[in-house]
Amino acid sequence: MKLHPTGLLLWPDNKRVVVRPFISMDPTRVQHIIARALALSEQETEKQLSLVRADFSERHVDLNKSWLRHFEKVRAQIPDDETISEPRRLFIGALFSGEYALESAALFNPSIVPHPNQTGLSRGDLRFILSLRATGEGHISSIEFRTGVIHRDHSIEIKKTTPFVTLPELNPNPTYHKRAFLDKLSEMGLENDWAASVMERLGKTFLFDELVKSIQQAAFDEASAHTRDVPRTLECMHWLAESNYEIHFAPSSEMSERIIFPVSPNESNGIEDARFVRFVEDDGSVIYYATYTAYNGRVILPQLIETTDFLNFHVLTLNGRVVQNKGMALFPRRIDGRYVMLTRQDDENLFLSFSDNPHFWSDSVLLEEPQQPWEFVKLGNCGSPIETEAGWLVLTHGVGPMRKYCIGATLLDLHDPARVIGRLKEPLLRPEGNEREGYVPNVVYSCGSLVHNGQLILPYGISDTASSIVRIELSELLAALT
Repeated sequence: MKLHPTGLLLWPDNKRVVVRPFISMDPTRVQHIIARALALSEQETEKQLSLVRADFSERHVDLNKSWLRHFEKVRAQIPDDETISEPRRLFIGALFSGEYALESAALFNPSIVPHPNQTGLSRGDLRFILSLRATGEGHISSIEFRTGVIHRDHSIEIKKTTPFVTLPELNPNPTYHKRAFLDKLSEMGLENDWAASVMERLGKTFLFDELVKSIQQAAFDEASAHTRDVPRTLECMHWLAESNYEIHFAPSSEMSERIIFPVSPNESNGIEDARFVRFVEDDGSVIYYATYTAYNGRVILPQLIETTDFLNFHVLTLNGRVVQNKGMALFPRRIDGRYVMLTRQDDENLFLSFSDNPHFWSDSVLLEEPQQPWEFVKLGNCGSPIETEAGWLVLTHGVGPMRKYCIGATLLDLHDPARVIGRLKEPLLRPEGNEREGYVPNVVYSCGSLVHNGQLILPYGISDTASSIVRIELSELLAALT
């Protein structure tokens, strides 16, 4: 099967930096740093602040916002009787800040979806959003974005990035859905009288402040508040609240400037391999979902992102017994009224899961097992299935000898996706030549493709280092599968 390279290659750029907190875990050290800053005169404080601003202002859009945000994180360590001027607050914030090069190590594992805005294009063109996994110091991963256009003649143009990157604003008082909260508590074995008392005070949806108030009331009112299982329940409630959050980017920001960096403790070591899909509801409304893997250095946790505009994002925990391992990918619409998702809960085979709720998954059936030598070690998906007239096209990844990753393809029945129509015996794409070399050698991997003008547009990561795009005649691929 003929592959058509586009010549596009996205390399990591260590000049793309973001300001993040740099705060010691030792409160004594924090106090020492603050004491040194407080000992400066106002004149010297303003002088030092001016020097720092001159050194870094051209690298960031709004340093003041970052510095004031980080000042608030250490404000509790400042004596109550101290009057802190704005220049001093900014300087203290700068002392507890540092630059992080988001993609200094790698920019890989892309997914691609149609852009919500298709205005201003020539006939036959498609504007897209490309998501990428950026990895920097300490192997901490985040999500970056690019935009571009697939032209009618199949050429692909990616918009140039700006020199800046921005972090979103975190909503301090997000909304939670009671059923999802209860489902997760039940899944964790925390169905006790005290938890029930907390949740009974809350409506079908509730705010973080309302959750805190209900917890305080339950602790004061209930005799069960002093039983042995309450501390663990309380800890898990806080963990759940931190794992479900809302972030917002300024509408004036360019798509390439928007960075989803780890927010909750369960993401502290990275946000990995987001699989975005444009999901169309039965009523025609559109929402973009993405499944990703949160990693805290010890445990992985599958999470879900929801957005309609790539400005406002809602991040949620996924629930249910099949929410295990990595590589979950939603189908782009319901089938027979139910949500459908590819999963790999055993880290070896490909499963199919069905649900009435995109946040809760409990049922699954075995879809595919490794059959060919190039996938004998494990089999997974390379993003959400693509609907074609011939069936659901699923790109897969197989791991074989010497941990070599290749990309294959499978075709599922449109009406019964648990029925496999065909699958490639040989890889569609394999690491060859220079693409074998990188941070993790011998890997090609994708988190999502799309079809446009009869072409499969397949973005893929190159040995966990860089990314490229190849296109394939859809008719040739379907013929090989059927």
